[in-house]
Amino acid sequence: MDGEQELLKQIEQLKLENSQLRNQLENGGSLKKKTFDDDMNTIGDTEYPLSLEEYHRYGRQMIVEETEGVKGQIKLKNAKILVIGAGGLGCPSLPYLAGAGIGTIGIVDNDTIDTSNLHRQILHSTANVGMLKCESAKRYLEQLNPNVNVITYPVRLNNHNAFEIFKDYDLVLDCTDTPITRYLISDVAVNLGMTIVSASGVRTDGQLTILNFKNVGPCYRCFYPVPPSPNSVSSCSEGGVIGPCIGLVGVMMAVETIKLLLDVYTLDNWEPFLMQYSGFPKQSLRTFRMRGRKDSCKCCGESPTITKQSIESNEINYQEFCGVRNYDVCSTNERITVNEFEESYHKIDKKDYILLDVRPPHHYDISHLANTYNIPVKSLRDMDGSLEQLQKIIPDVNEKSEVVVMCRFGNDSRLATRLLKDEFKIKNVKDIAGGFFKYIDDIDQKIPKY
Repeated sequence: MDGEQELLKQIEQLKLENSQLRNQLENGGSLKKKTFDDDMNTIGDTEYPLSLEEYHRYGRQMIVEETEGVKGQIKLKNAKILVIGAGGLGCPSLPYLAGAGIGTIGIVDNDTIDTSNLHRQILHSTANVGMLKCESAKRYLEQLNPNVNVITYPVRLNNHNAFEIFKDYDLVLDCTDTPITRYLISDVAVNLGMTIVSASGVRTDGQLTILNFKNVGPCYRCFYPVPPSPNSVSSCSEGGVIGPCIGLVGVMMAVETIKLLLDVYTLDNWEPFLMQYSGFPKQSLRTFRMRGRKDSCKCCGESPTITKQSIESNEINYQEFCGVRNYDVCSTNERITVNEFEESYHKIDKKDYILLDVRPPHHYDISHLANTYNIPVKSLRDMDGSLEQLQKIIPDVNEKSEVVVMCRFGNDSRLATRLLKDEFKIKNVKDIAGGFFKYIDDIDQKIPKY
């Protein structure tokens, strides 16, 4: 009850202050905007650190006890945060951070908006398809809150530009989706003494953590000294994503950012954590306590070898460290173009060949060519080269069959071609370069493309 009375008292006080400000302005008073570090707005004998418009805009935020009122709002106004990525995580984070009144927001993203982004990247619109994501986000945020200074960096973050971009900010939000970029962001932030709010999400799941908290918390390398296998990492374009699921993780990033800027976390109460969100089949949120810094960490440990000099000189090769999937397993004569496939197989309705689509079934169900068989690469691999198992799905297949393989982009189909030739001993197998989507783009745009 005491808490409710205190809250009501604070509300009434703010109402009184706003009323006094209006009266003084109507009676000829002026409200000059000055720097909030040295000067305050003065009306009569009263000093106010924010403009009248800011009091009105942020009033319902300031009366939340945990924000410390005007003191907390000034912390937000003085803050400078850098958001890497204006996609599925950045889009829900950015408007809440701008709406909260964070003074300067930098956005790094060199990607352009595609229609396939719009179901989850809610800052962007159909009218902005083709526009740089960072510029689209800036336009939205400036309309939402003109008090916020939005700076855009339409570049791809790399070893050479990261330090120059990071150096003017207090805090970094990692809204990217590849381990290569995550290691780079973490390493640069540690070298600059910056805290990172880091999250990821794919399909219906996401996770969130805070890295390098006040230079005592663990960094990304402490959590993952060895990067995951390239074959185990799935992006939104490959694994898909449910918009609200990744959106909730992005909103949680905004909450953690505001807490950091308001000094809710201190060296006394801080504990490393990892939050895991799952949207299906039932929504759940679990928080795990994580270990602290590793003394052996190559970046934040006792004897670091990952330094500004080693990063900028390319001594640290992130692509080599993280690895890339090797799809280059077929020779030139084992591949055909979509035009060659159309002219030599599909258009003439060639009968004596097998067209195999190796996309996952739920991809295949969205759209596919007629007269095809669907067996995902994983299922082929699980057959261990058994022609008998393959014949249960494709009765007419044998070692002398002519097989043409298709996937979404022409990557998995190369792996499948290699499996069919090397393990199933089918000699005449061809991969369609560029895959199903290339066929749609170049041959038949009427087929649904997802």
